[in-house]
Amino acid sequence: MTGILEKMTGKDKDFRYMATSDLLNELNKDNFKADSDLEIKLTSIIIQQLDDVAGDVSGLAVKCLVPLVKKVSEPRVVEMTNKLCEKLLKDKEHRDIASIALKTIIAEISTQSLAQSILLSILPQLVKGITDPGMNHEIKCECLDNLCDVLHKFGNLMATDHELLLSALLSQLGYNQASVRKKTVSCIASLASSLSDDLLAKATAEVVQKLRNKGTKSEMTRTNIQMIGALSRAVGYRFGPHLADTVPVLINYCTSASENDEELREYSLQALESFLLRCPRDISPYCDEILHLNLEYLSYDPNFTDNMEEDTDDETHEEEEDDGSATEYTDDEDVSWKVRRAAAKCLSAIIVSRPEMLSKLYGEACPKLIDRFKEREENVKMDVFNTFIELLQQTGNVTKGQNDINEQSPRWLLKQEVPKIIRSINRQLREKSIKTKVGAFSVLKELVVVLPDCLADHIGSLIPGIEKALNDKSSTSNLKIEALIFTRLVLASHNPSVFHPYIKALSSPVLSAVGERYYKVTAEALRVCGELVRVVRPNIEEVKECAISCMGLVVSTFGDNLDAGLPVCLPVLVDRMGNEITRLTAVKAFAVIAASPLKIDLSCVLEQVIAELTAFLRKANRPLRQATLGTLNSLIVAYGDKIGAAAYEVIIVELATLISDSDLHMTALALELCCTLMADRSSPVVGLAVRSKVLPQALTLIRSSLLQGQALLALQNFFASLVYSANTSFDALLDSLLLSAKPSPQLGGVAKQALYSIAQCVAVLCLAAGDQQCSSTVKMLTEILKDDSTTNSAKQHLALLCLGEIGRRKDLGSHNHIENIVIESFQSPFEEIKSAASYALGNIAVGNLLKYLPFILDQIDNQQKKQYLLLHSLKEVIVRQSVDKAEFPDSSVEKILNLLFNHCESEEEGVRNVVAECLGKIALIEPAKLVPALKERTTSPAAFTRATVVIAVKYSIVERPERIDEILYPEISSFLMLIKDHDRHVRRAAVLVLSTFAHNKPNLIKGLLPELLPLLYDQTVIKKELIRTVDLGPFKHIVDDGLELRKAAFECVDTLLDSCLDQVNPSSFIVPHLRSGLDDHYDVKMPCHLILSKLADKCPSAVLAVLDSLVDPLQKTINFKPKQDAVKQEVDRNEDMIRSALRAIASLHRISGGDCSLKFKNLMNEILKSPALGDKYVSIRNE
Repeated sequence: MTGILEKMTGKDKDFRYMATSDLLNELNKDNFKADSDLEIKLTSIIIQQLDDVAGDVSGLAVKCLVPLVKKVSEPRVVEMTNKLCEKLLKDKEHRDIASIALKTIIAEISTQSLAQSILLSILPQLVKGITDPGMNHEIKCECLDNLCDVLHKFGNLMATDHELLLSALLSQLGYNQASVRKKTVSCIASLASSLSDDLLAKATAEVVQKLRNKGTKSEMTRTNIQMIGALSRAVGYRFGPHLADTVPVLINYCTSASENDEELREYSLQALESFLLRCPRDISPYCDEILHLNLEYLSYDPNFTDNMEEDTDDETHEEEEDDGSATEYTDDEDVSWKVRRAAAKCLSAIIVSRPEMLSKLYGEACPKLIDRFKEREENVKMDVFNTFIELLQQTGNVTKGQNDINEQSPRWLLKQEVPKIIRSINRQLREKSIKTKVGAFSVLKELVVVLPDCLADHIGSLIPGIEKALNDKSSTSNLKIEALIFTRLVLASHNPSVFHPYIKALSSPVLSAVGERYYKVTAEALRVCGELVRVVRPNIEEVKECAISCMGLVVSTFGDNLDAGLPVCLPVLVDRMGNEITRLTAVKAFAVIAASPLKIDLSCVLEQVIAELTAFLRKANRPLRQATLGTLNSLIVAYGDKIGAAAYEVIIVELATLISDSDLHMTALALELCCTLMADRSSPVVGLAVRSKVLPQALTLIRSSLLQGQALLALQNFFASLVYSANTSFDALLDSLLLSAKPSPQLGGVAKQALYSIAQCVAVLCLAAGDQQCSSTVKMLTEILKDDSTTNSAKQHLALLCLGEIGRRKDLGSHNHIENIVIESFQSPFEEIKSAASYALGNIAVGNLLKYLPFILDQIDNQQKKQYLLLHSLKEVIVRQSVDKAEFPDSSVEKILNLLFNHCESEEEGVRNVVAECLGKIALIEPAKLVPALKERTTSPAAFTRATVVIAVKYSIVERPERIDEILYPEISSFLMLIKDHDRHVRRAAVLVLSTFAHNKPNLIKGLLPELLPLLYDQTVIKKELIRTVDLGPFKHIVDDGLELRKAAFECVDTLLDSCLDQVNPSSFIVPHLRSGLDDHYDVKMPCHLILSKLADKCPSAVLAVLDSLVDPLQKTINFKPKQDAVKQEVDRNEDMIRSALRAIASLHRISGGDCSLKFKNLMNEILKSPALGDKYVSIRNE
C-alpha cells in the first residue's frame, strides 16, 4: 500500500495514473481494511489527486471515492466533504471536479448517522454559496446542483432546516441569471416533497404573490410559473388546496400574454396539465374553462394563415408533389408550436382523468382534434394523434361492458365522427412524411379496436393509403409494420364480404411485403395473408357444413318433388354422419328434415339413422349428444310408427345414463325424449322399459338441490306422461314420489329445494291422473295435516307444499274448510312448517281468488299474531299474478292496497319487507294506480312508511322492459331523493333502489346522477351520531347503526362504476370517501377493495394521483393481527380481509409504473420481503 501511495505523488503522469488505478482495485477488494493512520493518508491523497492536472488521473480519483466512503470512518468522510465544499466555494480552477466528487460522495452515503453528520457540516456552506451576495452565478449553480441531490436523498432528515432552506431558495427565484433560476426551481421542487403542509402553503403563497405583481419582468414571471408546475409535480395531490389561488392566475396569463411570449403560455399550460393529472378532485370546478383554453390554443398559430381550410377531399390528386401547403412554411424564430403542443398534452390530461366529461368532449374537443390532424409541425401533429388515441382508448374503457348504446353514449357519439376521421386521416396518409403516416395508422388501429365494425363503408377510401405505405420506395419497416397490423385488425373485425371488391388491390402489396428482408415485416405480412385467406375463401370445413345444412333444407322444403332424388341424396347425408368433422351438422340436417311438414319418405335410411344416433348418445362430445337428443325427438314425433319397439328399448337404456344433476340441460333433453317415446301408448314394452330404467334415475334426480328450470319442467312432464303410458299405476307412482322425500340412512336428509320439486311433481301427477285421483290425494294430504303435528313434521311439511302446488294449478274450492285446515299449521312449533303453510295458503288462493283472497285479507286484519305468515301468503298470490301477467278483481286491489299501506309502519322489519315486495309486484300489474300511490307516501311523516314505499320501487325494477318503466321514469327523483332523508332506514332504502336501477335500468337514472352522486358519497361517511355504546353489565359493547348504510352505499358505487362510468367523477370519490372506507369496518373494507381494483383498471390516472394517501389504510389492513384469544371465525375473516387487500394492491401495482410514489414502493418492498405476505401476494397476482 505504501508503494502505491508513493507512486501516486510521483512526477510522471503515467505512474500516477497506474498507481491510482491500483489503489482503486485495492479499495474494491472485500477484505480491504484501513487503520486510522492509513485512513488519514488515503483521504488526503485522494482529495489531492482530484486537483491533478491530468484529467484521467482526477477522473480515477473520483472513482476511488465510491468504495472509500464505505471503507473509512465517519469523521474522515465529513472531513472530505468539508474540503470539497471549500474548493467549491473558493477554488475557481478545480470547482467542477470538486462538485462532481461531492455528488459522488452524497450518492454513496447509506447510513442515517453519516448523512446527519455530513448535512450538519455542508448545509451551511451550500446555503452560503447560494445566498451570499459575493458569489458569482457559477458557484451558485454548482451549489444548487449539489443541494438538489442532498434534498432529493435526505430531504426528510432536515425538517428543522426546512424553513431556512426554503427562504434561501425562494430569494434566488428573482436572480437575474436564467441558469440559476432554473436550478433553483429544481431545488425547491426536491425540497417540496418533504415539506410540511404549512411550509408548502408558504412557498406557494409567495410564488403566487410574485405572479400577481403586475410590474414583474416577463422572464421572472416565466420562472414563477415553472415553479408552480414543478411544485405540483413534486407534491401531487397535496397541491390541491392551492388551486383556487393559482389556476385563475395561470389562465389569466395564458390569455393576456403578449403575442411573442409563447413560453409563458407553454409553461402555464404545462402547469395546468400537472394539476389535472395530480389534483383531479380539486381541479374539477375549472375543467370546463381549461378545456376551452386548450381548444383555443390547439390551433394557436399567429404567424400563419391556413388557406387550406376548405375541406376538399379530392382523391384524384394522388401525389401532391409541388404542394404549396402548410409543409412549405418554415420560420426558425416561430415557437408557437410549443403552445400547441402544450395544449394537446393538457387536453390529453383532461381526457384520461375525467371519464364523466367524455360526452362533452365528443361535442367540443373531438371535431377540433380531427381538424388539427393537418398541424404543420410534425412533433405537434404526433401529440395531436396521441391525444386523439387517448380519447379513443378512454371511450373503449368507459363503455366496456355497457350494451345500451343511446344517443348520449360516448360510443354512439364516436360512431357519428367516423366519416370525418377517415377523411382527415386519408389526407395524412397522402403526406410525404413517414412519421405522419405511422401516426395516422396508429389512430386507425385504435379506432378499429374500440369500434370493431366501423370502417365497413370506408374500406375503399383507405386502400390507396395502405398500398402507398407498403409499396412506396421511401417507406420504412416501421411504417410497413403499422400498415400491416392495421390491415390485419380490419380484416379480422369486419364481415368478409366488405373486402371482396378490394382483394386484388390489397393482396399484391401484402404479398410483396412477405418477401421483405426484415423478418418482422415478413411475419406481420404472413399474419395478414392468414386473414386474407379467410376473407377470400372461408373455412373449407365451413363450406362442407353449409352444403350439408343446405341439403337438409332443400330436402325438407322440396322433398315431395324429389322422389327419385331422395334414395341418392339421403345415403350421402347418412355417410356424412360417419365423419367426425361433419357428423354434428348432419345430425342437425336430419332434425330439419324430420320437422318438415311434407312428411319426407325416409324409409330407405331411417333404421340406419336411428342406429347411428343411438350410438352417438354414448359419445363424450357434449354438443353432439345434445343435437342427437333433439334430432331423435323430431324423428320419433314424425316417424314413430315406422320405428320398432326394439329400437326404442335401446334408446331408453342410453337415455337413463344421461339423467343426472351434473348436466341439467342434457337431462331436460333426455326427459323430453322419454316423454315423446311414451306418447305412443300402444306398446307396453316402452312403459316397462322406462319404469325399470329411467324412473329410478328420475327419483334420484328429484332429490337434488340443484334441480330447477327446464329440467324440473321436463321431470314434471315425465311423471305426467308415465301415468298416461300403458299399465303404470298412479298409486305406485305417487307412493314412490312421497317416499323419495323421506330421509334415508344412505342419502341423508332431503334439501328444502328438493321438497318443492317433489311437491310440484306430485301436483302434475295428480292433475294428469284425473279429478277422482286428484280429489282422493287432496283428502289424503289433509288427513296428514289433521294428525298430531309434533310427531311427524317432515310428512306435514311435504303435505303442505303438495297442497299448495295442487291448489295453484286446480281450484280446491270443493274441499270444505281446506283453508282452515292449512291455517291451523300456523300454530306449529316448527318454523319450516309455518313457512310451508303460508306458501300453501297463498297458492291455494291463486287457484280460486274470489273465494280465498278475501279470506286471507280478513285474517290479516284480525289475526295480529299470524300477520307475518299471512302476508307471506298474500305475497305468493301477488307474485304469481305478476309472473303470469294476470289481473286482479278490481274490488280486491283496493282492499289489498289499503291493507298493505296500513302495515307499512309495522315495527317488524320482516313484515315491512314482505309488504314492500307485495307493493312492488302489484306495481308491475297495475303501474298507473300504484306509482302515484307510492309517490304520495314518500312524504309520509312515518319514516318506516317512507322506507317501505322506496323498497317497493326496488321490487318493481326488473331486468326486462315493463309497462311501469315509462310511468315511473318522471317520478324517479321523488323516490331517490329520499337519500337526503333524516332517517337512516329511509336513506338506506334509497341507496338500495339506486343500486337496483344502476344494475337493471341504468338509462332511467343517468340524468339524475350529477345531483345524486354527492349525496350517495355522503352516505359512505362514518357518522358519529349513529354510534352508541350498550352497557352489558361486565363490559360495554359499541353498536354502529350506520354500518349497513355505508356498506350499501359503497356497493352502490361499485354497481355504478360498471353501468354509468361516463357519469361518475372518480376523483371526488376516491379521496376522502374511498380512503375512509379502506380504513372502516370489515364489511365496508371488502367492497372498497373491489372498487379500488375496478378504478385502477378503468380510471388509472385518478387513482395514481392520490396513490400516496391510499397506502396507509391498506398497510394497516394487511398488518392487522387478531387477538390471541380470537375465535376461528375471526381469524378466517381476517385472512379473507388480507387477501382482499392484497388483491387491490396487486391492481395498483399493475398501473403504478416506475415513477410511482415512494410510499407505495416501500409498501411493495415490505410485502415481498415478509414471509407471511410475500407468498400470498404472489399467488394472488398469478390468479
